[in-house]
Amino acid sequence: MKTLIKVERAKRDMTQQDLAELVNVSRQTINSIECGRYSPSVQLAIKISNVFKLPVNDIFLLENSD
Repeated sequence: MKTLIKVERAKRDMTQQDLAELVNVSRQTINSIECGRYSPSVQLAIKISNVFKLPVNDIFLLENSD
């Protein structure tokens, strides 16, 4: 799964810690999602999309291997 979290954070001058606090997870979780080591639950993906005010599909993109 490809994610645009890092891009969206940069647009908003937001750190991984800032986002983590807004969605109630650790900074390490956000880092793992951004690096592709962890796929978020549907609930977490929705929380992240709500922070960015974007549809989930605009932030999380399935790749052929998914």
